[in-house]
Amino acid sequence: MKQAKKIQEKIAQMQAELETKTVEASAGGGMVAVVVNGKFEILSLKVDKEVVNPEDVEMLQDLIIAAVNEGVRKAQEMTASEMSKITGGFNIPGMM
Repeated sequence: MKQAKKIQEKIAQMQAELETKTVEASAGGGMVAVVVNGKFEILSLKVDKEVVNPEDVEMLQDLIIAAVNEGVRKAQEMTASEMSKITGGFNIPGMM
């Protein structure tokens, strides 16, 4: 029980640290870039002027979706990696 409390404390500390860690992802060769934190929040979104074309809004939308999805995937990987350091590779439901 004591060890479970220590693990719980380490997880809470790790979650607080993950809030400050970020990952960056891009799509379209860097035309759209996002920064996502460990809470899976988008902190910034950059769109290159060259990709803004009123005649092809769908392409811009696709690039934004691709960049955001990649950013979230990378943030999930970062979180899983940090979590495995604490749990020794055990998957704890609801912790990610």
